[in-house]
Amino acid sequence: MRKEDKGVIIGQLTETLKEYGHFYLVDTTAMAAAETSDLRRKCFKNNIKLVVVKNTLLHKALLNSETDFSPLFDSLKGTTSVMFTEVANAPAKLLKEFKDGKPGLKAAYAEEGFYVGAEQLDALANIKSKNEVIADIVALLQSPAKNVISALQSGGNTIHGVLKTLGERPE
Repeated sequence: MRKEDKGVIIGQLTETLKEYGHFYLVDTTAMAAAETSDLRRKCFKNNIKLVVVKNTLLHKALLNSETDFSPLFDSLKGTTSVMFTEVANAPAKLLKEFKDGKPGLKAAYAEEGFYVGAEQLDALANIKSKNEVIADIVALLQSPAKNVISALQSGGNTIHGVLKTLGERPE
């Protein structure tokens, strides 16, 4: 590969790192062609961009980035595929679907945190996406209002019942 081509690829990887907020480094070495095709299809359905890269080019792109990605450098060994995504937990949930540990998680950068090692997969899968957090906050904010409204409605019915009973009672 010519030096100019490498420069172009490094530039593209650097731009992709800026574009997507989260990425996973995955080892797809032990996967058969059919399994790799299945992984690519599932990535496409889940809006995950899967790219196979040379470790040296990815290392240089990580160095060019504004963020310090040095905790991920030790994971850049062997065959590396990168899963770029907007939703932090989407690739982790996808990787958990594969029962036999293929593809294997090497490391991840999600929600401005570093996750190194395959044992971090459960922690990554449990990260809530931005929309999930917003839904939880909205539900928490609505809960007290619903309680007040239901208390007022049930209290009104109770007070009405008490007043009606007192009004019907002979003096």
